[in-house]
Amino acid sequence: MQEKIHLFQTNDIHSHFENWPKIRRWLERKKSYEAQGESVFLFDIGDFLDREHPLTDVTNGSSNIELMNQAMYSGVTIGNNEGITNSKEVLNHLYQDANFPVVLSNLLDKQTQKYPSWLTPTLYLNTKQGTKIGVIGLTAPMTLTYEPFGWQVLEVDEVLSRLVPQVSHTADVLILLSHLGLPEDKRIAEKYPEINVIMGAHTHQLLANGLKINQTILASSGRFGEYVSDITIDLFDHKIANISVDTYNTMTLDDVDDQKEIKEYYNKGYSLLSQQKICYLDEWLDKEESLITTTLTAMKEVSHCDVAIVNSGLFLKSFGQGIVTAKDLHDSLPHPMNLIKVTLDGQNLIRLAKEIEKNKDFLRRFPVVGMKFRGKYFGEIWYDGFEYDAKTKSAYWCGELVKKDKSYTFVTVDHLAFLPFFPTIEIAGDISLLGPKFLRNILGEYLKKKNQRC
Repeated sequence: MQEKIHLFQTNDIHSHFENWPKIRRWLERKKSYEAQGESVFLFDIGDFLDREHPLTDVTNGSSNIELMNQAMYSGVTIGNNEGITNSKEVLNHLYQDANFPVVLSNLLDKQTQKYPSWLTPTLYLNTKQGTKIGVIGLTAPMTLTYEPFGWQVLEVDEVLSRLVPQVSHTADVLILLSHLGLPEDKRIAEKYPEINVIMGAHTHQLLANGLKINQTILASSGRFGEYVSDITIDLFDHKIANISVDTYNTMTLDDVDDQKEIKEYYNKGYSLLSQQKICYLDEWLDKEESLITTTLTAMKEVSHCDVAIVNSGLFLKSFGQGIVTAKDLHDSLPHPMNLIKVTLDGQNLIRLAKEIEKNKDFLRRFPVVGMKFRGKYFGEIWYDGFEYDAKTKSAYWCGELVKKDKSYTFVTVDHLAFLPFFPTIEIAGDISLLGPKFLRNILGEYLKKKNQRC
């Protein structure tokens, strides 16, 4: 008995709603496949949402779930943008109206040590001809952020060593939904040959015709919904005979009505954000100086630190005199970025200052992509409470010379710990996350407290 299964894949759409109408039309080919007696299953591999989009931000991602419901996904897993740009409360409610299961095998509630109710650690699907498909889902184990939010993220091998034998024993086809990145997917394919297909995401690679490692096929559809994948599995008597991957460029699927729909998503988001008034400013806050210094002050106050550090490229727009709304905050600081406290001894603090000094000319106009950064250029590092003299190589903490054997704690944004330019932060720093609020929320609360009139 011959059988053909299609696995449709989307990944890393990041709220690029401009591509959603085209993806939705492409997914309609499911009907023609099914009319031929073939089975079709649709999966998303995470980072469907991104709080850079105003509608995603103002609805806490529920708008994204509404769109996904249109496609009737067979299953999804979460990416870091679902997992660590939402508070625990928001994530616990994100999928409450979803018409699809969330397959996630490596996330526990830190308090209960159990899987939360909104996910299933494994999923089994049956084709029309009775072939059983087993599905495992994994998200990137970013302990730094998940644990302070109230989650315990399990290591990849801890989960796979337990679930792969279990699922492969009961299923004819084993699929891994992996929001781990291509290097990790390659390693998994080498170590767990029982996995037939790894549908990958996170590192935004496009595998136009898939990648075969031993007998495992890897697939990935790039980023932002620019491509979608069709993974075709041919079977004979429920045994895999062949697997092939085709990707399709959604840019070729434009329709005259798309722009109207896309504009409506933005307009709705901006309208809702504009209704949220923050405060009234008597003076202009310039993104080149006064907005940065005000933000540094807000960071110090909320963290109870004497020193704050931030890069100027985060600030995209100034605040004019008058009413400041949530839209203004989002326009200026669209980044889903949290604050962290970093503790270093004096010797490593000086080393960090040297790294900043060494890279400053390079980074001033360096375009950064990802790592929670949603701006254009990295910009320059600004300090509040800290100084570094490049000529004498001396550092000053609140006006006093830094002592090499003393500990110092400063507040900054978490993407500085992810970027490779200042390795001292990650290598030598004791890092703690301050909580689920973004930089723009912290600035907004500070402005509201200091400027009560609205």
